[in-house]
Amino acid sequence: MKMKKSLVALCLCTGVLAAVPGASLAEVNYVPQNTRAAPSIPTAALQQLTWTPVDPSKAQTMQLATGGQRLDAAGISGPVAAWSVPANIGELTLTLSSEVNKQTSVFAPNVLILDQNMTPSAYFPASYFTWQEPGVMSADRLEGVMRLTPALGQQKLYVLVFTTEKDLQQTTKLLAPAKAYAKGVGNAIPDIPDPIARHTTDGLLKLKVKTSSTSSVLVGPLFGSSGPGPVTIGNTAAPTPSPAPASVKRSAPVLNDTESYFTRAIKRAVAEGDVDKALRLLDEAERLGSTSARSTFISSVKGKG
Repeated sequence: MKMKKSLVALCLCTGVLAAVPGASLAEVNYVPQNTRAAPSIPTAALQQLTWTPVDPSKAQTMQLATGGQRLDAAGISGPVAAWSVPANIGELTLTLSSEVNKQTSVFAPNVLILDQNMTPSAYFPASYFTWQEPGVMSADRLEGVMRLTPALGQQKLYVLVFTTEKDLQQTTKLLAPAKAYAKGVGNAIPDIPDPIARHTTDGLLKLKVKTSSTSSVLVGPLFGSSGPGPVTIGNTAAPTPSPAPASVKRSAPVLNDTESYFTRAIKRAVAEGDVDKALRLLDEAERLGSTSARSTFISSVKGKG
């Protein structure tokens, strides 16, 4: 159906394109919902993993040699990283980086996103993560930005990071330090070879999670609460307690004029195929005390499907 296609279509965001120096549109024009391109991972193997909860207020760091886990699945080589991310805090921007080490080697990450029922929902292959020049506070690295919209009813989503046998046969071209210096100070670029980083099964990964308003990939079924209950995977570690956010104090029921405004706006957004906007309007309406916004959204989507 047209509606379903609009829900899963990838919208290339300006931030993604800006993060890929010199890249053409074809090089970043991925459709993450094409999970058939990812290695097939048995559910039993996923259930044996321990999924580390992510605190969005803190960057997650993992050295795969010591913190990675074994995953028995064809096509996957070496240890993997397994994180669980809150899916009930709004739209998400995930930034994953893999640093080049002193031995001039790097882990080429692939990312499989699974919804709370462990259904593969998005796949970002190693070619999505591009080399980034070192900065004042960052090293040479492969990096990619993933923008996700958890569907209604999702409590968490799972982020699996791994590399493949094919990736291990490839390399990443870096920039010689002398060239980087000359470029920075405006001197002539010396004609010297650039170092080549080989791909390995070890590496230092960093994951940052932030809420976003420019998401693109819907994770999980649209009506998440109507499906099966969440699957408990492995021995999911307890997250580090963090201060509870200040609760939104609702006053009197929303005024009729305001209720009508959100009803019209939600219907219009769904009719135009902009489900992300409709979801944001729904969140704002309920924050203000609306009692009809959710039913309006659901009926509009059903009518559009």
